[in-house]
Amino acid sequence: MTHKQNKVDASSGSSFTEKLEQEAPQVWPGPKGMIPVTSGRADDANVHNRNYLDNILVEMRIIDAVKPDLTTEFFGKKYASPINLAAVSHLNKVLPDRSRKPMQEKVQAAKSQNVLNWIGMESNQDYAEIVKNSGDTVRIVKPFAEHEDIINELRFAQDLGALAVGMDIDHVPGEDGKYDVVDGINLGPVTFSDLRRYAHATSLPFVAKGVLSVQDALKARDAGASAIVVSHHHGRLPFGVPPLKMLPAIKEALADSNMTIFVDGSLMTGYDVYKAMAMGADGVLVGRAILSELLQAGQKATEEKIKLLNEQLSQMMLYTGIPDTKSFDSSVLHFN
Repeated sequence: MTHKQNKVDASSGSSFTEKLEQEAPQVWPGPKGMIPVTSGRADDANVHNRNYLDNILVEMRIIDAVKPDLTTEFFGKKYASPINLAAVSHLNKVLPDRSRKPMQEKVQAAKSQNVLNWIGMESNQDYAEIVKNSGDTVRIVKPFAEHEDIINELRFAQDLGALAVGMDIDHVPGEDGKYDVVDGINLGPVTFSDLRRYAHATSLPFVAKGVLSVQDALKARDAGASAIVVSHHHGRLPFGVPPLKMLPAIKEALADSNMTIFVDGSLMTGYDVYKAMAMGADGVLVGRAILSELLQAGQKATEEKIKLLNEQLSQMMLYTGIPDTKSFDSSVLHFN
């Protein structure tokens, strides 16, 4: 990949996926935009994510700084980095070359680099194929209108050895202002009692993904969630506030809960990951940051991108005297 291509990917994360959409729209398994593409308009929350991230500057604390240890623990297991591979879906259906299996390539890249992999909406049959011979997995399901389908998918993931399970609680509204429909499947609301039932449907840690307020963070805690992802699901909410902007208040509200706080949202480089960790995240999810590499070149390219993200994160930690992932300090950040 050329330097120019890298520059495009870092700004939008969508150069290759845009090309696919333009050249072969018929390969999309659902509505246009199943793989997220940033519109650039003011109502696109990703525009505000990027602007917010780029206006956070970092001071240098180099005296006594040492090479950092990126080892991070999630749900009782140790990983090589706080970087997780986000819960993407349907990638096995988007390439013209159907012999490729990007979902499995992503699984194997995560396993090779000892980072935690998340998987989004897939049928039980497809999920089973994807996680065969995989490393640790977090399965995220949709808020289906049929609640028993949710319970079934959560328990199926547990039976196949998932590390944790969870739900996209933010995937309720559709663009028509009604409950969304994905792949012909009706979605529905998530009440507090619903969430409590899902959180206790298995013996695994439960993750509420798509929390963008202190109110929802506290409800997720009280419902029994072990973790949240501070996120607006790649800008599902028009004019959505940047997840990193909400992170400190959510972190403070959950201070005595022992909940794990993940964050996502336009985190395209290890430098972005550093800012998220410094603002209070326990871990981060990257999706668009690896999509071009994954779809264009597969497992090895994805592994190289993970290595690059970790190198950038380590570089920033060394520049600022952060020795490990439990020692981040928000006072190093300055808002331009």
